[in-house]
Amino acid sequence: MSNRTEVIPEDILVGRIEKSEAAANIDYYQRHAERFFQETISVDMRPLYQPFLPLLPAGGRILDAGCGSGRDLRAFRELGFQTTGFDASSSLVALASEHLGEPVHCLNFRDIPWHDEFHGIWACASLLHIPRSDLAYILKRLAKALISSGILYASFKYGTTEREKDGRFFTDMDESTLAALLDEVAVFAPLDIWITADQRPGRDDERWLNALLRKVDNPAQD
Repeated sequence: MSNRTEVIPEDILVGRIEKSEAAANIDYYQRHAERFFQETISVDMRPLYQPFLPLLPAGGRILDAGCGSGRDLRAFRELGFQTTGFDASSSLVALASEHLGEPVHCLNFRDIPWHDEFHGIWACASLLHIPRSDLAYILKRLAKALISSGILYASFKYGTTEREKDGRFFTDMDESTLAALLDEVAVFAPLDIWITADQRPGRDDERWLNALLRKVDNPAQD
């Protein structure tokens, strides 16, 4: 009988961790979809739309990556943009689809199928559920979905830790950790990075890191 300790390759080990965290996050939103929908559907996000939308052509194509309630998809559509959205929670997808009156895709960031499709990607409070070890890969997938010089908006809870809270996993970001990530992936150039308070009532003490990024065409590859 062998007493050798199994050595698991790092990429497989990381993948197992990522799947575990992703499953926990999806399970949370499956169980709390209705409450999350009601808490977020009426939040006024116009202050965050204002820096993003003028960078896109009128009637341009926007992907809402991790669309949640569908609130922002509806706002963009009413402003004349062509919209596509996805979320990993089938319960939220059902609520968002009903709210919008059109289908929303049920998939996760790893399964993004689009290439050279969108003028802008809106990733509001969604990439924060991706483990830091997987963020570089996901950013490259998002870059592939954008047209040349396309725009990505992303937001993270402000901080430097990876943590679990109430059954969800979070990857927090500050200016330095985001800069390091962008240097690593070399597919986006920062246009603006700024801090805001939470837009939801009664949560003014929570800070968010917001980033507007432009796709870098033909980046140098390792």
